[in-house]
Amino acid sequence: MTQTATRTLPDIGDWSSPSELLRLQEARIPEVLQWAARSPFYSRRWAEGPAPRTTADFAALPMTSKQDLRDNYPFGMLGVDKARLATYHESSGTAGQPTPSYYTAEDWIDLSDRYARKWIPITRSDVFLVRTPYALMITGHLAQAAARSQGATVVPGDNRSLAMPYSRVVRVLHDLGVSLTWSMPTETLMWAAAAEAAGYRPDKDFPALRALFVGGEPLSQARRQLIRRVWGVPVVEEYGSTETGSLAGECPEGRLHLWSDRVLFEVYDPSTGRLSREGSGQLVATPLYREAMPLLRYNIEDHVEVSGEECPCGWLLPTVKVYGRAAFGYPVGLGEVTQSSLEDLVFQLPIEHGVKFWRAKAEHHRLVVQLEVVPEHGDAACRFVADTVQRELHVPCSVQSVPPGTLVPLSTLTGVHDVVKPRSLFGPDEDWDKSLLYY
Repeated sequence: MTQTATRTLPDIGDWSSPSELLRLQEARIPEVLQWAARSPFYSRRWAEGPAPRTTADFAALPMTSKQDLRDNYPFGMLGVDKARLATYHESSGTAGQPTPSYYTAEDWIDLSDRYARKWIPITRSDVFLVRTPYALMITGHLAQAAARSQGATVVPGDNRSLAMPYSRVVRVLHDLGVSLTWSMPTETLMWAAAAEAAGYRPDKDFPALRALFVGGEPLSQARRQLIRRVWGVPVVEEYGSTETGSLAGECPEGRLHLWSDRVLFEVYDPSTGRLSREGSGQLVATPLYREAMPLLRYNIEDHVEVSGEECPCGWLLPTVKVYGRAAFGYPVGLGEVTQSSLEDLVFQLPIEHGVKFWRAKAEHHRLVVQLEVVPEHGDAACRFVADTVQRELHVPCSVQSVPPGTLVPLSTLTGVHDVVKPRSLFGPDEDWDKSLLYY
């Protein structure tokens, strides 16, 4: 058990069977329900009858939706005095309405501890590049808090700032001896292309690098293997959200395990309306140590597959495959194409073809694919992808090769932006059109 000033948090290995893990979860339910009763949202929901207090009461509760959070912006979900809040966040969703989320300092102990559960551990000797957004999303702040809790040196790289172009990322990776990174999987391929543009070999010229931590988008096995081959280090996946923090992490066997000792998970089947502990459907989460903003049966809406089958790693935690939006398919002819299925096929190409970036459009009668490929391998790459798509996905396919720098311009990989602080007084030869502007 991890002892904190106010709470005792379970550690991996504190239970020896699924039934013990279930009892650990059930023991937390009464306090979670008490916390929720302080929230204006849940107190209104329960106004017509007695507030739920037991595990049996919990089993009858309806789900909490993302729209519930939006409808109760900003503090309608608050379960503590506002003075106790440590941070306020909003997710990166595109619904046009803010999705609020907030945490106390005590909540943050659980958050950072969950993120730090890496099979390649974060240590005091690490230089840790955080290359995800800071701002209102939790992702950058979470990685920084976890890395600092382990004593690592944090490099706050962000990825929405003009002050940190890809050329600067490559310089930092190389010159600072960065050993661990946190980013979306796509970012790691952008870094590799930028490193090659600067004359580096990603798998040779960054000797301090020992792992790439990734999350934020579905990761196919084919893309994972490509990233690992390009950089020559393990790729360690993480899954979570701004509303919940880390929900699952990867074990040494390469499987994602749900942190079921800290969060109670269920799977919702929209076709039947049933909730279960395993199977395919939408992931539903109830954080067990979240006081500032209690969430009961919160439907994350990501499509997942959860299994209780024992893993060779010995963690005794359910495993999860996360499909997210990549599970959505587009009809093409008489078939259907998903991003994950297409990505698995594209990244089967030999590494010497140099394909890191691609795009596709699902038209009514055919799939159109563009590959950014080394010119001498263009014809072979196009034939392979066209044949494989038609054979595996059963849809007509047209594949075009484009030279490197077409889908991701070279200027994006090598450019340095002019970051200007606001000013009002200029000399006779200076450009005053930049007055009062932030770049």
